[in-house]
Amino acid sequence: MVDLTPNPSFSLTIRLTVPNRAGMLASVTQAIAQVGGNLGQIILIEQTRKISTRDITIDATSTEHAEQIVQAVKALADTKIINVYDRTFNLHRGGKISIASKQPLDSPVELAMAYTPGVGRICHAIAEDPEQVYSLTIKSNTVAIVTDGSAVLGLGNLGPAAALPVMEGKAMLFKEFAGIDAFPVCIATQDTDSIIETVKNISPVFGGVNLEDISAPRCFEIEARLRRELDIPVFHDDQHGTAIVSLAALTNALKLVNKSIEDVRIVINGAGAAGVAIGRLLRKAGAKTILMCDSRGVLSKNRNDLTEQKREFAVEAAGSLAGAISGADVFLGVSIPGVVTPEMIRSMAKKPIVMAMANPTPEIQPELVEDYVAVMATGRSDYPNQINNVLAFPGIFRGALDCRAQEITANMYLEAASAIASLVKASDLDREHIIPSVFDERVVTAVAAAVQRAARQDGVAQR
Repeated sequence: MVDLTPNPSFSLTIRLTVPNRAGMLASVTQAIAQVGGNLGQIILIEQTRKISTRDITIDATSTEHAEQIVQAVKALADTKIINVYDRTFNLHRGGKISIASKQPLDSPVELAMAYTPGVGRICHAIAEDPEQVYSLTIKSNTVAIVTDGSAVLGLGNLGPAAALPVMEGKAMLFKEFAGIDAFPVCIATQDTDSIIETVKNISPVFGGVNLEDISAPRCFEIEARLRRELDIPVFHDDQHGTAIVSLAALTNALKLVNKSIEDVRIVINGAGAAGVAIGRLLRKAGAKTILMCDSRGVLSKNRNDLTEQKREFAVEAAGSLAGAISGADVFLGVSIPGVVTPEMIRSMAKKPIVMAMANPTPEIQPELVEDYVAVMATGRSDYPNQINNVLAFPGIFRGALDCRAQEITANMYLEAASAIASLVKASDLDREHIIPSVFDERVVTAVAAAVQRAARQDGVAQR
């Protein structure tokens, strides 16, 4: 395994003092470089005739690597470290989101309207006409981000409290990218019925529900039942967000290699929530040949350990992941690090497309196969072609809320993927640019518009 690229996830700032003489800063930066640290901003805090005090920001590859960098600086003669702080931990201290009032509250007059007695008139109005809850409260622009903490990122079953930082981050993305007020709801149970009942009981507050980090196969039942029993859109981002962005990226990658989705052989490694959803959406987009693998190899009809969802993709063939990849046109990984080798990639068809989306370490490091693949994508921001769900879910919910969609349909997924793919012009399309940036301001608008059109076509829009 090649070394990972230093990245902001493991970013630290060192405040240090050195004698104010030529070459001292250079000795510090050289020591950092020698242990593989990636230098960022350097700020001069104070300088006298005798000393200089600076903040030096460095990206590392891991917590252990960050400590190695600190020790390398400490070992320098005449260098004194004043403070070291982890920038990621500092960003999270005190939480990342807050609730803010939309109206001023500076006088008894405003208080009487915002709260009692004036608010009573609003309560009566909603009781008489429940539809007014959408125009007189936050409901029309509010999403619940619901988790039980059973499948947090790629970290496993950490529980609801440990899942909260992820849900806060999700709420930030909803607000910053789509102007949606989303709030974390981390439920202290992993019982399917209890989760469903809890979400139903809090649903009067919210215009939509985003399910997050709930383990398979329970996530499939929870989403299906909530969709049947609620009249607001329910969306499991780990499934459908990943599938939408994967389809968008694959659409453009296939253009580059002059292949059609109907003709290519696709291997999906990982048969959990994301893998199953990707497979389902690719089929709806026209894919004919999909081999799905889990930790035991190809999902074969001969196996007796398959869940209901896995049986959807069971085939007559059997064998290992290596056997499945041989001759394949496309590899899509939503599994674990390092399960694919360069030899396996070299066994693929000509102009292979590899989307290794395990995070933070992909199924295969791009550096190992960059000379063998036509297109390479990962889930990481420090490589080209990041498959990031933030390209999908803000626009999905923006569109669904704005048209008061009762549900989110497969047609809405397809149209969202098409909208994302269309933002990369033919003249800009290349092996390192098959998907727009998450910071492209056109994305949310384009996805929201596509979702609304599809909702009206499917008859689920209420306005």
